[in-house]
Amino acid sequence: MQIGFVMTATAQSGHLPTLAQQAERLGYDSLWIPEHPVIPRGEVTPYPFGGPLPEHYGRWVDPFIALTVVATVTSRLKLATGICLLPEREPIITAKTIASLDYYSGGRVILGIGAGWLREETEVMGAHFPTRWQRMRETAEAMRALWCEDAPSYAGKQIAFPPVRSEPKPVQPGGPPLLLGGHGEKSLSRIAQHYDGWCPLAQDPTSFAREATELREMMRAHGRDPSRLILSPFVNPEDGRMTDATLRAYADAGCERIVMFSQDLVAQVADGAAARWLEMSANLIERARHL
Repeated sequence: MQIGFVMTATAQSGHLPTLAQQAERLGYDSLWIPEHPVIPRGEVTPYPFGGPLPEHYGRWVDPFIALTVVATVTSRLKLATGICLLPEREPIITAKTIASLDYYSGGRVILGIGAGWLREETEVMGAHFPTRWQRMRETAEAMRALWCEDAPSYAGKQIAFPPVRSEPKPVQPGGPPLLLGGHGEKSLSRIAQHYDGWCPLAQDPTSFAREATELREMMRAHGRDPSRLILSPFVNPEDGRMTDATLRAYADAGCERIVMFSQDLVAQVADGAAARWLEMSANLIERARHL
C-alpha cells in the first residue's frame, strides 16, 4: 500500500517545487491538490464539517497549474486532484489541460473528482446546483471521448459538441483514472456505474471496508470488474502515529493507497507547515509498504 498527501497549495503554503521534491524523496507516491475556484462573499451554505468555512478555502491555487509545477521537478510522484469540481469546469478545455499534463508528465495524473457542496460557488461558476451530478457524469463521459477517439463528439442534456480533433491524447490508455469523492449509497452507485475508483474521507477502516465490499458487489451487478476498482481514501494520519493495525486494516480493505488528510493538516499546510507534516507522517510510508 502506498501513501499520498493532500497539499493545500496557496500563496502562503511555501515553495511548491521544494515541497514536491521533499515528498518524492520521502517516498510519498502522490500529491493531491484540492480545488475551489472561488468562494462567494456573504452568507453561504453551512460548512459540512461544522463551524465556519475555514479561511484558507478562499486561497487555494488552481490545481492543474500547481500539478504542472510539481511535474516539472519530480519524476515519480503521481499528480492528483483532491478533488476537482468537474461541474464547475468547461469539459473541452479541461480535457485538453488534463491530457497535456498527462502527456508531459509521462502518464502520472490521477483525477479525484466531486460535484461540490457549496451551492453558491457552483452557481457562480455557471452550473445548476440540483443537476450538478448529471453535469459531472456528462463531463466525465465527454472527456473520455476527447481522450480516446479520433473524432470525438458528445450529445448529453447539459454537455454537447460536434465531432472535433483534440490532441495530445493522454499517455494512460483511456485517460487518467476518475476517482469519485463522496459518501452514501448514491455515491457508491455512481462509482459502480461510471467511475474508476473511490476517494472518500474515511472515518475508520471498518466502516470503509464494509462500504468497499458493498461497492464491489454493486460493480458486479452492473457487469463491471471489481478487481479494477481503485481505492484511495483520505485518512487522518494521527500526527504520524497511525498504528500498524490501522494501516493493515486499510490494506486488507483493498486500498491501493491512503491519502494523508485531516482538518488540522490542510489548514496548517495552507499556512506554510507542509514540510513539517510531510516529515511527521513519513514513518507511515515504509510501514505501509511492508504490509
